Amino acid sequence: MAKFLRFSRSAVKSTILPSCSATLKLPLPSLSPVTSRPFFTEALSATDHHVKWDYRGQRKIIPLGQWLPKIAVDAYVAPNVVLAGQVNVQDAASVWNGSVLRGDLNKITVGFCSNVQERCVLHAAWSSPTGLPAETTIEMYVTVGAYTLLRSCTIEPECIIGQNSVLMEGSLVETHSILEAGSVLPPGRRIPSGELWAGNPARFVRTLTNEEILEIPKLAVAINDLSRSHFSEFLPYSTVYLEVEKMKKSLSIPL
Repeated sequence: MAKFLRFSRSAVKSTILPSCSATLKLPLPSLSPVTSRPFFTEALSATDHHVKWDYRGQRKIIPLGQWLPKIAVDAYVAPNVVLAGQVNVQDAASVWNGSVLRGDLNKITVGFCSNVQERCVLHAAWSSPTGLPAETTIEMYVTVGAYTLLRSCTIEPECIIGQNSVLMEGSLVETHSILEAGSVLPPGRRIPSGELWAGNPARFVRTLTNEEILEIPKLAVAINDLSRSHFSEFLPYSTVYLEVEKMKKSLSIPL
């Protein structure tokens, strides 16, 4: 047996390992004293698995039962967003990177020209014990800041929700209102129209000026315009070639 092991080691070193190491440009691996087999096979399998891994493998659209998320044709939903169940992203709306909209228990709606920014979490309860709507509704021209949590709440048109805020079950933000960053709106709490609220729990701060109210939809439109440039890059063929052609023309390089 010992003679056979010595023979197999010398045979492997003289034939298999040099050719493999020359092709793969790997150092010669050690041999197992039990199996007399090179360890590079495990390394190759691990490397091959890493090469085949696809970072785009995350599912954006997750149907649940009879419910399938709906995305308008001109809405922008980032590639690593998760939409599950009863989710409706309407025209000109945008949902940005890392957000999760989980409509497995009730409906979630992102209205016209509204935006849900990075790392937001939206979900809804089966029902509200107070009798208030259990759906999560974001109406038109609403800006929801990054890292915000929305659960079974309603945001009326032309509002701003500051980043890292929490809106709990049955809460209502009426039109032309602003909730400052880092605020928490308790269950069933209402922000009246035209007011600025802040804090944990959120409290009235002051009444908004006419100039501030007029700026609310302008912010939503500006973010929608920004989403157009992101949206165009996820077409089957990106628009980078246009920039290349522009650069060639500026340098007088023939196209």
